[in-house]
Amino acid sequence: MLQQLRQFSRVYIFLLDLFIVLLCLGFAFLVRFEFHIPKHELTYISWIILLVIGVRALFSVYFKTFAGIVKYTSTEDGKRIVLSTLFGTITFGLINFLLHHSLGSYLIPFSIIVIEFLLVVFFQAGYRLVFKTIYFEFLNNKKHKLNALVYGPTELGIVVKNMMDRDPQYNYNLVAFVEDNSRRKGLKVEGVNVIDFEDLDKILGSEQVDQLFIAHQPDLDRKKKVIEWGIQHNIQILNIPPVNKWINGELSINQVRNVKIEDLLERPAIKLDIDKISSELKGKRVLVTGAAGSIGSEIARQILNFAPEKLFLLDQAETPLFELENELRDLKPACEYETVLADVRNRERMRRVFSVFKPEIVFHAAAYKHVPLMENNPSESILTNVQGSMIVADLSKEFGVKKMVMVSTDKAVNPTGVMGASKRIAEMYVQALDKISAAANGTRFITTRFGNVLGSNGSVIPVFRKQIQEGAPITVTHPDITRYFMTIPEACQLVLEAGAIGKGGEIMIFDMGESVKIVDLAKKMIRLSGLELGKDIEIVFSGLRPGEKLYEELLNQQENTMPTHHEKIMVAEVREYPFDEVKKGIVDLIALFETQDNNAIVAQMKKLVPEFTSNNSVFEKLDNSK
Repeated sequence: MLQQLRQFSRVYIFLLDLFIVLLCLGFAFLVRFEFHIPKHELTYISWIILLVIGVRALFSVYFKTFAGIVKYTSTEDGKRIVLSTLFGTITFGLINFLLHHSLGSYLIPFSIIVIEFLLVVFFQAGYRLVFKTIYFEFLNNKKHKLNALVYGPTELGIVVKNMMDRDPQYNYNLVAFVEDNSRRKGLKVEGVNVIDFEDLDKILGSEQVDQLFIAHQPDLDRKKKVIEWGIQHNIQILNIPPVNKWINGELSINQVRNVKIEDLLERPAIKLDIDKISSELKGKRVLVTGAAGSIGSEIARQILNFAPEKLFLLDQAETPLFELENELRDLKPACEYETVLADVRNRERMRRVFSVFKPEIVFHAAAYKHVPLMENNPSESILTNVQGSMIVADLSKEFGVKKMVMVSTDKAVNPTGVMGASKRIAEMYVQALDKISAAANGTRFITTRFGNVLGSNGSVIPVFRKQIQEGAPITVTHPDITRYFMTIPEACQLVLEAGAIGKGGEIMIFDMGESVKIVDLAKKMIRLSGLELGKDIEIVFSGLRPGEKLYEELLNQQENTMPTHHEKIMVAEVREYPFDEVKKGIVDLIALFETQDNNAIVAQMKKLVPEFTSNNSVFEKLDNSK
């Protein structure tokens, strides 16, 4: 019997609704005539019954009053019942007027029509609510019971509450609707208290809270405050997607996602000089190297918004480039694009690219970026990060490219590893070449320098997330290690802005905000995943990796900055080197590739970059010998 109740079919609901209509019609007659119905009022009773049942069935089918699951009855179900009953009642009234002349009287007394309307609404909605209450109070034996809060407008909160009621896995007890500065504070909506966000701590004194649903998108500071509050009290925080992303206009529990650490590190949207960027890119032939990487692919996506004549996407990584091509094909951008499989280290292949495609703007994002890997492979680092950059820069100048923008890194500042030093050498070459090119009114070269980007391939957050999902210990290199973070879209927007405003020869650094302690980042990610540190998962300190710094820097001690018109972009005043001196040093460095002598290669890098001091590396001995 219980199983049958739980699987109440639509047919049963439909038939039960019609049976209730029949009972309500009979009861309306009894009430109207004080339980003594005159015989003449029953003259057309058979026709009345057929009419009422037929009309009620018709509007029930039209409004799908039987479509909802009884145990999950919601306000939407109540709305359908009221509309179906109301339109049926209006139909009875119209039929009464139409038949009045031919019958000499009304087919159904209007008082009975009104009484029947009220009874049908009351009993059809009532039995659903009674069944729902019985089910959740007595018949629902789900093991997992959760206390929850919903933060956001109460109207959205009601939708979330209905979603909770339909969740097959958990039995939710909605503790309160939480609003900001709510005038409804202290009231109850659908039996649930409405409280102000500032009173949240009072709730914890009387109720255990397991989950907090964020049902709207507050301003950034408020959102962070809500998330931090949840983390502080070990409450799982979940995001409700925007209304326009609900499936068929209905919210599903499967659409709800855990809040991500990126939400805490998010910063206010950047104001870009759209007109300036557009004037630089619109109708131009644009080449992006390293286009299949995290930064290069996002730069490519954003460039497409500015309607270039054609976008060339160059990378040596076959599969990622193939995936990017498929992604863009699905996006169907308005402008043309072409994927190019090529290695920036191969001068002849790159010469062919420049001679055939004739790019006017080049964004150079191709690079090896993983610090420990480059520490173990210095020869590969100089081929890609140094020689590759030199080839792209030389060809840009030779083929009359208007502007080349190189993507660098904060690891180029006071480098402690091969990767950072290789990027600093590339910076030096590009800046020195700009002086030569500018004198001939040729290509202008701009360098952009920024820190870690959230979610880039191999970065700390995806690694931590994977470790959490696998239940493995989270590995942090050092308890005190800190990093600057920026979202990929934010970094790429600033690259485009810097490229547009740069005159040539600048090394532009981005405002990265406050540095973040990595161990704190790991702890927050654990809590956001609904786990408890020390109970469900551990943090293990593995020690600094070769070439790794404790603290990243955006400027050398000898460097200062000058502001630009954009508050988040500054120009670093760096030491400049004569072109001939830099080129000779780089040629000598690249020639050492043939020797495969890592010590000789790194020694030459240190000669080119005097501030390069190895850290936690086998190459520290080279510093000791100086």
